[in-house]
Amino acid sequence: MTGPRLAPGRAVRHAGKALGLTWRAAPAGTAGDLLLAVLAGLTPVLVAGLTKLVLDRLTGERAGGASLALLGVGLAVTAAVGVVLPHLRAYVEKERNRAVTRLVRRRLHDAVLRLVGLVRLEDPEFQDRLQAAQQTGHLGPTQLTGNGLGAVQSLFALSGFLGVLLLLSPVIGLLVLAAALPTLWMQLRLNQARAAMVLHLEHFQRRDLFFAQLLVGVPAAKEVRLFGLGRFFGDRMLDELHGMHRVEQRLDRRELRAQGLLGMLGAAVAGAGVIYTVTAAAAGRLTPGDVVIYLAAVPGVQGALGGLVSQLGAIHRALLLFDHYDQVCRAEPDLPVPADARPVPPLRDGIELRDVWFRYSPRHPWVLRGVDLFLPAGGTTALVGLNGAGKSTLVKLLCRFYDPERGTIRWDGTDLREFDPAALRERLGAVFQDFMPYDLSAAENIAVGDLTARDDPGRLRAAARQAGADEALTALPRGYDTLLTRIFFDGPDRDDPQAGVVLSGGQWQRVALARGFLRADRDLLILDEPSSGLDAEAEHDLHARLRELRRGRTSLLISHRLNAVRDADTIVVLADGRIAERGRHDELLAAGGGYARLFTLQARGYREDAPAPT
Repeated sequence: MTGPRLAPGRAVRHAGKALGLTWRAAPAGTAGDLLLAVLAGLTPVLVAGLTKLVLDRLTGERAGGASLALLGVGLAVTAAVGVVLPHLRAYVEKERNRAVTRLVRRRLHDAVLRLVGLVRLEDPEFQDRLQAAQQTGHLGPTQLTGNGLGAVQSLFALSGFLGVLLLLSPVIGLLVLAAALPTLWMQLRLNQARAAMVLHLEHFQRRDLFFAQLLVGVPAAKEVRLFGLGRFFGDRMLDELHGMHRVEQRLDRRELRAQGLLGMLGAAVAGAGVIYTVTAAAAGRLTPGDVVIYLAAVPGVQGALGGLVSQLGAIHRALLLFDHYDQVCRAEPDLPVPADARPVPPLRDGIELRDVWFRYSPRHPWVLRGVDLFLPAGGTTALVGLNGAGKSTLVKLLCRFYDPERGTIRWDGTDLREFDPAALRERLGAVFQDFMPYDLSAAENIAVGDLTARDDPGRLRAAARQAGADEALTALPRGYDTLLTRIFFDGPDRDDPQAGVVLSGGQWQRVALARGFLRADRDLLILDEPSSGLDAEAEHDLHARLRELRRGRTSLLISHRLNAVRDADTIVVLADGRIAERGRHDELLAAGGGYARLFTLQARGYREDAPAPT
């Protein structure tokens, strides 16, 4: 098993960026922690040295110099500092990590906001990297800094104890150092294998989490119980868990063998040193204090070296974590934004698609194939077609979430790519089929359609009335201030009906429509399956409201229910990425093409005596 690697140059750049982030977030905390790390590394060496001096003074091996009482005070103070330093470092580190986390989150958020389209957000590979950056991005700088300072502490301790050993006996000092080299090599190999295992286990962990969520989550609960899937998914979850444990077990056994051999080697070296030191002390070449400091120095060197190796391994893992974050933050905008963008004028003539071709990547088939379409200002254009015909993709292009691969989309003759996407979207209003239910209050769920209305209850209620949602929202326990979720409540709030409520699908549909009504004054109104979650009566009522809303406005209406689009000024039939038909409802029925077939098929569902479509 080989571990993931970073090229040396890239690793150095990552380290510089991560440490720079830490310094910008908490300069005082970082400098203070560096000083504390140096002190923490030297304190054990000072304790050992003072202990030697005290012992030599007590046994009469040394005379003169500092008084015994002064040495005792120095030893007590140094020991006390050694006890306090770890706690002080832990506090400083936590404060620094909090500051770093805030800065990293802000920069990651800014990087995502630079992605003005959906090109990368809908790319699975980039989405995986983004999720990893969100979950672990802050760990790169915090762990790198913490482990780097830990390495500094280990280096000072190692240097101090090794210097003591070399002064006592150069032979023993070199022997301890030589015995430490295999430990260094083996620990680096184990750290590399551990990093590789972490990546190898990601598959098992994702699958394990997937099956666990199926067993305990609400979305799948009905089918799991109705179809008796609990044992099936539970066994699959345990299979993934067993696979993960087998990988961990193999590495644990490898570590056990390596640590056992290295432990025996270290014990042999330490034992040889003890024999030499005791013999030298008996012969008068060393003092009892020298024996004590040696007994402290050998494990001190070994412990400091082990700590250094562990810190280096942790630094390597931190750099790998930071790589995800760095790549997301360095990602260029997914759509070109002109430096001298033209202002977006009010729509006067219309929006034109000229020979528009689009596919999501060269690996995917064409979704749109040479589409020519004109949306006249002040009119309603309806777009119909089977699933996969390209309707939703066309909406994404109009909102400039993507750019066409060939052809252009023009706003009163100006290519959309000449506008700033944010300015263009200010001219648009939309209700998407896959609208987002937010875990916010009812008022905020409407206000997200236009944040300028957050503090204007009148506008929010007017939009809700137009969507037919006002009565239901007013009846909530706290009216428009009621949270439309229960996920934030636990303990004493769990059974409080005032805490929050969950709306039905149809009610959520009307809340989403209210957002659209809040932006009804925009130049282009896009209605993508606006009544998909409503019953027949509610759907009829809603489309009557929408007809009033669309009157005199430029709108694009998408619906599978052809009865809802029959009053549109123009109906466009999209099939296999091409425009197959266009015209008014009566014209398309008379033409007897695909639209007439689909309309007759839907009508026959309500009239059993109607003839079958040909």
